[in-house]
Amino acid sequence: MGAQLRVFRRRIRSVQATKKITKAMELIASSRIVKAQQASDAALPYATELLRSIGLAAAHTPTINHPLLSTERSVEGEERAAVLLVTADRGLAGAYSANVIKAAEKLSENLRERGVEPVPFIVGRKGVSFYKFRERHVEGQWTGFSDDPTYEDARQIAQALLEAFTKPDTEGGVDEIHVVYTHFVNRVNQEVRVRRILPLQVVDFPVLSSEMPITGGDDRGGKAALPLYDFEPGVQEVLDDLLPRFMTHLVYTGLLLAAASEHAARQRAMSSATDNAEELIKTLTRQANQARQAEITQEISEIVGGADALSSANAGS
Repeated sequence: MGAQLRVFRRRIRSVQATKKITKAMELIASSRIVKAQQASDAALPYATELLRSIGLAAAHTPTINHPLLSTERSVEGEERAAVLLVTADRGLAGAYSANVIKAAEKLSENLRERGVEPVPFIVGRKGVSFYKFRERHVEGQWTGFSDDPTYEDARQIAQALLEAFTKPDTEGGVDEIHVVYTHFVNRVNQEVRVRRILPLQVVDFPVLSSEMPITGGDDRGGKAALPLYDFEPGVQEVLDDLLPRFMTHLVYTGLLLAAASEHAARQRAMSSATDNAEELIKTLTRQANQARQAEITQEISEIVGGADALSSANAGS
């Protein structure tokens, strides 16, 4: 019986040590959520202004034919699409990486049904391990920064994707670029999203025709006038500079939102693990007390039994 009590006490100490670790990881993840959320909020205005500038340039030059905006690409070989998966480098985050991989698998299946071959680009060791274990080809992989991405990390990823997009189909180029990441809504809610980022569709600034009639106001019956903008050195050069920047910033924003989601998922997982450890400690403590009580009862029974036997022996003599 004493051995059983020692086993319970040893397990209690082990669970208590695990509880300290999970509680510390919960607090660390909770503090990092704020930093990641602030970084993603700070990146949003720049992306908005970039999109506004691209929309103005594209809207005022309807005849422009930029490769990053064109939806009609000449397909000389098999049509291919790049799929960027943003997973985690570390575990202990619940189903965070598994949900992203599941969404990417569904996207790949849909692409194959359209006759498009998916080409995976992966961020995070969890996604790399998933593809490596199944011996699947990975076009590009990046690890080591999933919980704290920098703009330089996003630039490297975007550059690899742009090179694949601008490469001819006969040399292994891609015709579309999709990104699968976890969008941070709040600490409780994170959504896995699938977005096509190239070819870029600018819909926020529609092209206005100079012959479009005005239907209201004092100048009713006149013609709509476009705002006067002048692009230097030219619209084509402006788009050549802005579109890669916007592409890089889209990747950067996705990495920041995914990092915040990873911290939130880890914080919830560690909070649940801490609660489970507390319940397990209570259960083990109750079992240890029962074992201790049984041991005391047995010792008392043995003492009483020995005293009775000694008393009977003395009475018989």
